[in-house]
Amino acid sequence: MPQVIDPVPPNDSDLIVCCYVNSTNKIQVARITNIPNWYFERVVFPGQRLMFESVPEAHLEIHTGMMASAILSDTIPCYRLRLHQSVSASKQFLQGENEAAGTSEPSSMRSVPEAAKVS
Repeated sequence: MPQVIDPVPPNDSDLIVCCYVNSTNKIQVARITNIPNWYFERVVFPGQRLMFESVPEAHLEIHTGMMASAILSDTIPCYRLRLHQSVSASKQFLQGENEAAGTSEPSSMRSVPEAAKVS
């Protein structure tokens, strides 16, 4: 799954496809900060599913938005968010979805197939 803005550092070959779901009614910011030479940060709206590629040792920080600030509410190891699906199968799925939508960019707003379960 291409991450056009912030690709995973090229020396990492053991990538995993992860999925995080914001099950709260608040806007959250998902951030990975423990991988050198990689900046990953995304806004996740209530009910939204965020799919992304990562290395297994990464930790996803979840910052929950408050009125004028954000609080670090959780830190989740990315291997726990891994989808039980191969990276190549995920790339093929997203490529087919992008072609059907007429775009070349992935969208984190698109749904995850029901067969893809989070471990």
